[in-house]
Amino acid sequence: MDLSTLCLVHSILEERGIRRAAAVMGRPASSASAALRRVEASLSVPLVRRDGQALVPTLGAETRLPRFAEIAGAAAALAALGEGSRDAISLSALARFATVARTGSINGAAKSLGLGQPQLTRQLSHLEKALGCKLLERSATGISCTPAGLEALALAERIGAAWEALSAASAERFRRSAATWRLGTIIPFGHESEIAAMLARLTVEWRAARPRQPLFLSSTTADDLISGLKNRRFDLILLDTDHYPAEFEGSLIGRSQLALAGPRSLDEAERQDFAALLRRYPIAVPSPRSGLRQMTDRFLEATLTPAERSRLTLVEVDSIPVIINLVLRHGHLSVLPEHSVANINPPPTLLPLYPAYQQSLSLVWPRDALSRQAAETMLPLLAKS
Repeated sequence: MDLSTLCLVHSILEERGIRRAAAVMGRPASSASAALRRVEASLSVPLVRRDGQALVPTLGAETRLPRFAEIAGAAAALAALGEGSRDAISLSALARFATVARTGSINGAAKSLGLGQPQLTRQLSHLEKALGCKLLERSATGISCTPAGLEALALAERIGAAWEALSAASAERFRRSAATWRLGTIIPFGHESEIAAMLARLTVEWRAARPRQPLFLSSTTADDLISGLKNRRFDLILLDTDHYPAEFEGSLIGRSQLALAGPRSLDEAERQDFAALLRRYPIAVPSPRSGLRQMTDRFLEATLTPAERSRLTLVEVDSIPVIINLVLRHGHLSVLPEHSVANINPPPTLLPLYPAYQQSLSLVWPRDALSRQAAETMLPLLAKS
């Protein structure tokens, strides 16, 4: 597979027509049509359907469109690095360049890739010619990236990850019912947290209920969980919110009261005024992609004026254990689930928020019979936990 083919398909999906896409890309219509057939065959999924005179992306294509857009954007950025020969650039060439750049040695990279060193050297030279810029500096101590090479490395890895996600999503369609079920979950607060204990018990109970269908758990942010469910990287997800896209089904597992966590040294007078506390101390917050951050933002908006919020010291950390350490040892505040943080010994100062501020936990799955069956098995186990 090469970049020009994928960019043509992205244009077809955006322009909703082969001839229009070909005109935009400056390519023959036959090339655009061939590119579409090639990608559909590679992914084993139809990407367009005809609606009158127009081509309309299928539902499968709609879910994959962000990945095609990611590849097209990165390909454009690659092309902007230099004035190349406009030869087709294959995904395998980019992957091999990334391996060389990360390894720091053509010989070492060739061994890991199972290629001959001369063959790999020729491929790298061809890639540099196609891009029109030097990517690697060769010296007695090994290989290093030029400034353009560093940019190309980041773009090559973005392209590789997007294509891998596209390919994985398609391969997932052929998964048999006896294959591993993949549950994506929010990131637990630590081994002693309620969610960590719930997931550990779920793993044991699931094995007993479905010994022939292993359960794989993977933790990430709410946005990444929803994206993973859409592209079938996950079969079900456990979200820290009760709001999710209408294309999915779901069930609320429970809710946890949130509290403003602060240093143990807070005196009684400080504890009475949330607004004053927020103005005085730095506030550690998780990524905007998490449900907990969304609830934190709601609390800040309700407690402080826009002018006060603009002066806050927000420290964004995509790791709950780090946030807890900032609260316990470095004088920060954070909005956290009260019961989970209360298990820390000794716990931070915990000031319960109003009942409206709660962390919800929901199990969410695609609208198909097989996923619903798995959810029906999992829900009672989560309730027992």
